[in-house]
Amino acid sequence: MSRLQRSLILFLLAFLFICGILFYPSLTEQWRVTVKAVDRVEVVQEAFRHAWKGYKAFAWGHDELKPISKTHGEWFGLGLTLIDALDTMWILGLKDEFAEARKWVETELSFSKNVDVNLFESTIRILGGLLSTYHLTGDTLFLDKAKDIGFRLMPAFKTPSKIPYSDVNIGKGTAHPPRWTTDSTVAEVTSIQLEFRELSRLTQDPQYQNAVEEVTRQVHRLEGKRDGLVPMFINTNSGKFTRRGAFTLGARADSYYEYLLKQWLQGGKKETELLEDYLQAIEGVKKNLLRQTSPSKLTFVGELSNGHLNPKMDHLVCFLPGTLALGAHNGLPADHMDLALQLMETCHQMYAQMETGLSPEIAHFNLQSNNGRDIDVKPADRHNLLRPETIESLFYMYRFTKDSKYRDWGWDILQSFNKYTRVPSGGYTSISNVRDPVYPSPRDKMESFFLGETLKYLFLLFSDDNELISLDKYVFNTEAHPLPIWPSTS
Repeated sequence: MSRLQRSLILFLLAFLFICGILFYPSLTEQWRVTVKAVDRVEVVQEAFRHAWKGYKAFAWGHDELKPISKTHGEWFGLGLTLIDALDTMWILGLKDEFAEARKWVETELSFSKNVDVNLFESTIRILGGLLSTYHLTGDTLFLDKAKDIGFRLMPAFKTPSKIPYSDVNIGKGTAHPPRWTTDSTVAEVTSIQLEFRELSRLTQDPQYQNAVEEVTRQVHRLEGKRDGLVPMFINTNSGKFTRRGAFTLGARADSYYEYLLKQWLQGGKKETELLEDYLQAIEGVKKNLLRQTSPSKLTFVGELSNGHLNPKMDHLVCFLPGTLALGAHNGLPADHMDLALQLMETCHQMYAQMETGLSPEIAHFNLQSNNGRDIDVKPADRHNLLRPETIESLFYMYRFTKDSKYRDWGWDILQSFNKYTRVPSGGYTSISNVRDPVYPSPRDKMESFFLGETLKYLFLLFSDDNELISLDKYVFNTEAHPLPIWPSTS
C-alpha cells in the first residue's frame, strides 16, 4: 500500500469519526460512558492491589496494616483484614490474590485461641465474610470455618436476659460484658441476625437462629422507644433499655434500623413485625430527627437528647439513603425514596465542602446562617477512617436510578482517597484532618473495612453488570458481605 493510499484511508476514518460525533452524539456519549466505566473499575482494582501490597508486605496474617510505620496492629489476632477482603477479591476478579488468601485460611486460620473477641465485630466481619465467600465460590472450606467461629461465639448468649454479652473468649468458651458496664449497645445485639440466621439455614441447626431471634423479639416489645426509635444501650441482666432519652441513627444504634429491613428481605418479606418496626422507625426519624440547614436547605438527621435536638450527624448515618432506597425498591412508600435523594445530597456535601474532598467522622449542621456555611466540623471530629457508608449509598442510588452523578460523586471520593490517604509503599491510611489538604495528618492505620466495604462498593458502583450481586438475589450485611435472599418455600 502506498503512502498516498494510507493517507487517504486515515483521512476517511477521521472524517467518519467526526461525522459520528456530529450526527450521532448519543452513540459517542454511550462510547464515552462505557470507556469511563471500564477505566474506573480498573482504578478500583488497582487501588485494591496497592492496599493488598502493603498488607501482604507488612501485615500478612495480622488484623490490620499500619502502612506508614510498615507494620501491623492486632485486635483479635485472626487475620481480620484478610478475611474481610475475601469476597471483595472474588467480586473484583483478583484471582491470584484470592488464591493466596484462601491458602492462608486453609493452613493458618485457627479459632482455638485464648482471645477475647467482640461478638458484633466478629460476626459481621469474620462470620459474615466467610459465609459470603462460601456462597460466591461454593468452596466448603469457608463454610467449615464459618461453622467453627459461629459455634464459638454462642456463649455470648448465656446471659440472664438472653441479650448477649459484648465479648466472647473463643478459646475458653466464656463471655462477659465490658469491664465498665453490664450494658451492650443496641446496634451490636440487633445487627448479628442476618449472619446467624443464615448459619442455621446452612447447617440445619436452629440454635443460631433461635438465639438471635430471641433478641429481636425482646427488643420488639420493649418499653422506652420513641416513635420506633431505640435508645443506644440495653442491659444484659434485665434485658431492658438503659440511659433512655438519647436517640441517634449514628454509632451504637445505626445498624438496628438497617437490619430490620434486611432481615425482612432475607426471609422473603414474610416477617411482618420486622417490617412494621422498620416503617415505624422511619416515621420516627421524620418526626423527631429530620431538619434542614441554613442557607442551603440540606436535609440531615440530627440526634435527640432528652427532647433537645443536637444538629450533629455521624458519617455512619450515611448508610440511610441506601437503606431507604432499598426499601422503596421493594415496594415501601415512595416518600422513602424522596428522603433518600435528599440525604444522599447531604452526604455528598459532607465530602464536597471539605478541603480534601473527604468527609469528617462527624458533621455539625447550621440551623441559623451565621457564617454562610451549612456544615461545621469540630477539631476532634475532623478525622476520616476510610469509611464506606456514603459510597454504599451511592451504589444503591445508582443501581436504582441510573443517574450518573452518583458515579461521579463516587469517583471524586476515590480520587481524594488516592490523593490524601494512599501510602507509596502500599496501603491507605486514615487521616486526622480533612480540612488540611497540605498535611491531613495521617494516622497510620488501614481499617479492614476499607477492603471489605469501601473498595467493594466503589467497584459495584462503577460496574455495568447489574447481575453482579443482584439486589433482588442478595442482601448485604452491615460489613458489605452479600448473603442470599432465601428461596421461597411457598
